[in-house]
Amino acid sequence: MTTSIIIGGSDGLGRVLAQRFAGRGDIVIITSRTPERAESVAAEVAGTVRGLAVDLSRPESIEEALVDVREVDNLVITAVTEDFTTVADFDIAKAVHAVTTKLVGYTETVRVLSDRFAPGASVVLFGGLAKERPYPGSTMVTAMNAGITGQVKTLAVQIAPHRVNAIHPGMVGDHPRWRDVPENPQVSRTPIGRLVTMAEVADATDFLLRNTGVNAQDLFVDGGVRVT
Repeated sequence: MTTSIIIGGSDGLGRVLAQRFAGRGDIVIITSRTPERAESVAAEVAGTVRGLAVDLSRPESIEEALVDVREVDNLVITAVTEDFTTVADFDIAKAVHAVTTKLVGYTETVRVLSDRFAPGASVVLFGGLAKERPYPGSTMVTAMNAGITGQVKTLAVQIAPHRVNAIHPGMVGDHPRWRDVPENPQVSRTPIGRLVTMAEVADATDFLLRNTGVNAQDLFVDGGVRVT
């Protein structure tokens, strides 16, 4: 059976991916920062799903947290932080927490699991459109998502022949953060006439995991908003 691990799979896009993989019969491991949250969501998704507590902001704890994972076919890391800060009001603690979580934590997770990768195993890291389009408060978000581009390139070389790719979603219309925003101005600037959906992001993630010819790439799922 295929084993899919989703770091940050207890909420949002990670949870949608967990439901997708569980629905097709994968063994699915989802993580959250607390065991209670991870286990409760795993029970809700049902199927062959279990939860583990993994805190990427404490990278020294990742190896022990994942010690019971035996084999990996798909590794998806979606975990994000809400550490928004501007240059004018730069918060060093928030900045260090954000970078530790997304760049150090992501890399350490890949390192820890790489010796348990099945022959065809693949990795997808989540970035975001802020890499190309900064917004107020995105100082570290923009920098980290740009860092994901470099991260997939070096990881693809260092853990070859296993593939590593990045997905960069735009604003996701049915995500809890955005679905209740009235008259979202982003819609009129998106060529497809609507925001992308969580199902579309999940499908694109699955494509990166499955397509054996795609490696060290950034895939934007934004409805074409970058050209407007």
